[in-house]
Amino acid sequence: MRHVQDRVHHLAIRMLVDPEHAMDATQEILIRVVTKLSTFKFQNTFETWVYRVATNYLLTARKAVSKHAGLTFDLFALDLENGLADENQQAAKDHIMLNELRINCTMAMLLCLDKAHRMAYILGEILEFDQAEATAAPGISKDNYRKRLSRARSDVTAFTAKACGLASDDAKCSCPRRLPRAMAAGRVAQSPDPFRQDAPEYAQIRDEAARTQATLVATKLQRATGALRSPTDVAAQITRILQT
Repeated sequence: MRHVQDRVHHLAIRMLVDPEHAMDATQEILIRVVTKLSTFKFQNTFETWVYRVATNYLLTARKAVSKHAGLTFDLFALDLENGLADENQQAAKDHIMLNELRINCTMAMLLCLDKAHRMAYILGEILEFDQAEATAAPGISKDNYRKRLSRARSDVTAFTAKACGLASDDAKCSCPRRLPRAMAAGRVAQSPDPFRQDAPEYAQIRDEAARTQATLVATKLQRATGALRSPTDVAAQITRILQT
């Protein structure tokens, strides 16, 4: 459980975005791993089997629903534009909080995909699973997986190029213009998340995005979130329960 805990949490937080929902899902998935261990038949690696348990839960369980369910790319674009500071106001320069906003926005973007396409994008584009691993986890055909990944990649790339100031100089939204209202509205915490300290810095990502071909910017931004480790040692909690 300790070996796979952070991987499960990373998948859950990318699927659900909300930290509380992701922790609940991580706990439920690890419990399923323990209680269904006898069904592991060594046909794939243990990690692949755990991802299959996790993806099945995140795709089918009623509890595994983001509080932002129903978000679309059009609605998200409108929210971004309405949350910008006036052009006459001084842009925010706090690079630590700009990085928090960048990560939150990048992750929330994927909620505009339905669960099936979101999972395909996370497995194939963010976690960089090869096709065999990516299809073994959710148990879908290679053709279905390729179609989902292609569609999701196209949608995310198009939206990023149109809406994200890190990807395009023509985009209306930029992190410095969005940060003040995002913090005021509670979209970003008042202090940085200590479990994201391994994420690349805002200035680094900004500079790398400027040097990257447009078709690759979306992927680079999505992967640049750090490890997204579990903030709670769920494995230890479950271990204590099993030992009592």
